[in-house]
Amino acid sequence: MKEIKIETTLYIYEDLDALPKDIMLLMQKAFEARKNAYAPYSNFNVGAALLLDNGEIITGNNQENASYPSGLCAERTAIYYAGSQYPKAKIVRMAISAGSKNNQTTKPIPPCGACRQAIAEYEIKQDANIEIYFMGETGKVAKSNSLANLLPLGFDKSVL
Repeated sequence: MKEIKIETTLYIYEDLDALPKDIMLLMQKAFEARKNAYAPYSNFNVGAALLLDNGEIITGNNQENASYPSGLCAERTAIYYAGSQYPKAKIVRMAISAGSKNNQTTKPIPPCGACRQAIAEYEIKQDANIEIYFMGETGKVAKSNSLANLLPLGFDKSVL
């Protein structure tokens, strides 16, 4: 038997003010998107903002449905829109902010598993990493240089 050790590296900023200005502006776009989320069942609003290599910023927010599997997360809403409208553009970075109407979120909240898989697909498709910044409503901001840090041993087309 052989042991395999998997390590992840994240970078933590103490708050929004510690971010580079361009990242802070992208996170502000995620905040704005979060305000428009439709989350009457979970009361958990998420906003995402993507910077494309053509300079476009795409936003998305979660859209729930009484039939839970029919809803869509903010990250995938933004990614799929970008893929639909700008199929040749690469996603350079993503900012995510999540907040609950039930209690204040102050720690970084990463993408869910389904969103991690979708982001992984786009990293593979574009053959380039996507920087991911994520946070709650306030507090620290986490940065990952690639989705691979958040989804080790990912599933991709090589196994099909």
